[in-house]
Amino acid sequence: MTATARTSVVFARMGDPEAHQLDRYVATDGYEALRRALAMTPEQVHETVTTAQLTGRGGAGFGTGQKWSLLANTYPRYVVINGDESEPGTFKDRQIMERDPHQVIEGALITAYAVRATRVFLYVRGEMALAQERVGQALADAYAKGYAGDNILGSGWSMDVVLHWGAGAYVVGEETALLESLEGKRAFPRIKPPYFPAAKGLYQQPTVVNNVETVATIPWIIRNSGETYAALGAGRAPGTRIMCLSGHVNRPGNYEVEAANITFRDLLFDPSLGGGIRNGNQLKAFIPGGGSAPWFFEDQLDLPLDPGPVGAEGSMLGSGAVVVMDDTTCAVRAAWNLVRFYAHESCGQCTPCREGGSWLEKIMFRIEAGEGRLEDLDLLLDVGDTIAPGPFPHASWPEKGLAASPFPYKMTTICFVGPSAVVPMHSALTRFREEFVEHINHRGCPKGSAHR
Repeated sequence: MTATARTSVVFARMGDPEAHQLDRYVATDGYEALRRALAMTPEQVHETVTTAQLTGRGGAGFGTGQKWSLLANTYPRYVVINGDESEPGTFKDRQIMERDPHQVIEGALITAYAVRATRVFLYVRGEMALAQERVGQALADAYAKGYAGDNILGSGWSMDVVLHWGAGAYVVGEETALLESLEGKRAFPRIKPPYFPAAKGLYQQPTVVNNVETVATIPWIIRNSGETYAALGAGRAPGTRIMCLSGHVNRPGNYEVEAANITFRDLLFDPSLGGGIRNGNQLKAFIPGGGSAPWFFEDQLDLPLDPGPVGAEGSMLGSGAVVVMDDTTCAVRAAWNLVRFYAHESCGQCTPCREGGSWLEKIMFRIEAGEGRLEDLDLLLDVGDTIAPGPFPHASWPEKGLAASPFPYKMTTICFVGPSAVVPMHSALTRFREEFVEHINHRGCPKGSAHR
């Protein structure tokens, strides 16, 4: 299979400017999967999704059917759709909610039916005004036409969907922080155990939390069978996934690809995908799974888009966001920009993240601003070690004394926001230490503002 021969599952309607409207959605097989699901038993729907081997597309990559099976056998139970897309470089869920919101609603309803849920909550990030508007209108239209609410499609099954707008906190992308926010509290991640959502979730009841792209995939699976979906792609997480490609490529954007059937090289250089590096420049580095993922380099271009090989190389596919940096990029400034983001987004609950992230940002800024000291380099690693103990291993850095090891890394915080501030600093400092030294010796970026 070539990179250009791709199957559209979630993005099948993206070329239709009216796909967000109910009539157009129904005319293109919309809500047909819900009708079919309601003619099945919940167990049959669950088994179909399990057979599809669909994994979560929000970052963790946990098996969707497996997650559903973990629900405690008590009621009420809830389904929560995580639309608080916050990871730097990720913009797929926003596009899905803006252009095909009924697909998300249909997938959420099928999920609720399969797990015998009591209610669905659809949480949309606060800054996504158009997504909120489109999802809200789609939900109102679905209620008006009998696709949501009481006696859906005359089946005797009823389900309400609650639309909730967030306030723009990055940490709410973490599922337990999202549940805290839904309950009207400050978005502090919960400790697991005991607060696994499947056992103690929303309002301390069993809860399934699924990502927008994940549930948007489910209608296609129900219409075409789990076996058909599992036959797409390859590797540990078959099927299709949306890759968010940004940075220094000629064709940035969202691309639906068959997992593991293409490589990062295909994604960046195929004319129908990234189209190569801008201005004919050379690749310097790329982030394979959103801003919190350890950086990759030319050595990793031929890795398939599969969580297994990527994890074995010391990083992750995460949310599917690939950020490309060409050889004009200042590694110090790029890393500092990400560190600044994660330090700012700390919820403040864990001391290593609240204090350590802030210190990392201050030291990085000092170096970028031309006030750095050589001892700051060891200080950065020392502060990082208090947040995420031990090195971030990487197979392509044997000269640094680091060996390959699967992701994830160790951490001293409840969630991954703390280590996320360490990752870009460690990736840049380990691979491009000479640039940090140049910044210190030259009292700033030696190539000036154009280098940034």
